[in-house]
Formats: sequence, structure tokens, C-alpha cells
Amino acid sequence: MNTDPAPYRGRFAPSPTGPLHFGSLLAAFGSWLLARQAGGEWLVRIEDLDPPREIAGAAAQQLRALTGFGLVPDGPVVRQSARHGLYRTALDRLLASGHAFECHCSRADLVGEGGIHRACVAGAQRSDPAIRLRIGDGTRVGFDDLVQGRFSQDVGRQAGDVILRRSDGLWAYQLAVVVDDADQGVTDVVRGGDLLDSTPRQIHLQRLLGLPTPRYAHLPLVLDEDGRKLSKSAAALPVDPGDPLPALRTAWRALGQPSAKVADAGSIDALLRAAVERFEPARIPRHAIPLAALHNADVISGV
Repeated sequence: MNTDPAPYRGRFAPSPTGPLHFGSLLAAFGSWLLARQAGGEWLVRIEDLDPPREIAGAAAQQLRALTGFGLVPDGPVVRQSARHGLYRTALDRLLASGHAFECHCSRADLVGEGGIHRACVAGAQRSDPAIRLRIGDGTRVGFDDLVQGRFSQDVGRQAGDVILRRSDGLWAYQLAVVVDDADQGVTDVVRGGDLLDSTPRQIHLQRLLGLPTPRYAHLPLVLDEDGRKLSKSAAALPVDPGDPLPALRTAWRALGQPSAKVADAGSIDALLRAAVERFEPARIPRHAIPLAALHNADVISGV
């Protein structure tokens, strides 16, 4: 029996809701660096399961931007919109096992519980029920994060019965990401720290489906002057793939790396080679970073 660990396979999974901004570039660069330093593969998956929020042409624009920054995936780009059958199969398994159930509750029904579903409202009935994952009391899940350290959550108390398919028929992120990562053989999930508290519910779902649990690394968020993450901020201006070096140098600093380690790189290829050789994951900061701090090359690296 072969007990060798699977070769490293990471991924970057943007949603096509707008151009690539600096927060997205940071997640892409960090995940690419960790994959390259491990001698592994790096994939790109477009998470296009929410048409009302998508912007026409955004996915193509994001892919062009990644290429401009030298971040080229090691295989074909996968789109969630072409994977409905996989999600349906997983959902059917959860329904058959009793781990998933139809829910007729509206958002208004859950206001008193802070939006967290723990039990269905008696008598609620709608023609378009959602499907939820049944999470019992005392369901605690913990894991060791490469950046954040040990993280544990009482999933039942803090998340409740998680939606798997929305009442409008769209697949929920929690189910799709678990199915996709397993199907693509992803061993390491590197993403923004805003998804840290989603990870325990995803691990719980992996266990119910008998799927492997990847290693996780949640990178620091970059916040605007009002303390909002860039995807929700007016400061989320698109990065310029036509002039990639300044943004990549700033992302390097945001990952806690000393500016001097890539200072002599005069081209995108030279910078990426130096970054892979000199990257120190232990220096990645745990806490969010003010965007203004990144204007000072020494604030993040401490040198």
C-alpha cells in the first residue's frame, strides 16, 4: 500500500464579479508561491455559480491579468458553471444519508437567531425550498492552519445548518468548493483570511462525503482606510498587468517578505524566480494589513 503523500497541488479560485484587484492578486501570488516552492502544481478555477453577481467579461479579464503577472496555471482553467452534475451527485448522497434536508424557512424567519438556522420554523412552506446540511449540537471542528495556527469552531453554534443549494436553485459555495477541491485533487488551499471561519464547516462536509481534507493557509487581508477588505471597498482598483512589477513587489511585502530579496529583479521572470527561491512562509503575517502601510517598504517585513 502506497502511503506517500500526494504531490502538492494548489489553486486560485476567483469569482468573476470584477477585475483582479490587489487583494485578489495577493491571494493568487501567495498560493502560486507556496505551490512553486513545494515543486507542485498550481490551478485556476473560476467560481461562476452566482450569475446575478457576475460581470460580463470579468473572468476573461482576470485570466488575462494573471498571465500579465506571470501567474500561469498548470492545466486548463475549470469553471464551476460546467460542473453542476458533480454537485448534484454530492447533494443526492447527503440527502439519501439524512445529512441534508429541505428547508422552507425564509431569511425573515431566522432574524431572531441572527440568521443562523438551528431548526425549521413549524408550518413554514414554500414552493422553492433550500437544501441545508444538518449540523448537530456539539459539532466542533479544528484544524492547523499554516499561517493562522490552530483554529477551532463549534460549527453548530456558530454556523448552524449550512445551505447547500439556495432557494433560487443556485449551488452554495460551501458545497461547490468542497466537491471541486476533491475532484481536482487539491492538497493545499491557500486563500484570504476572510474564509477562515468557513473552513470548519467545509471540513465537516468533507468528512460526511468521505473526501480528503486539504492543508489550509489563510493569508492576511488587506484593508482600506475604513477597515474594509478590498473586495468591498472603493479602494479595490484594478491592478495593472501591463506594469506588473510594482504590484508584485507590494504583494511580496504584504506576505511579510523583505523588499531587498527581490530588489535586484528587473523583469517579471526574474522577480518570480527570486521570489520562489527566497520566499519564507514563516514570515507571512497573521493579521490584516492596512493598505496605507504597504506604501512603506519596511513596515511589513520589519527590515
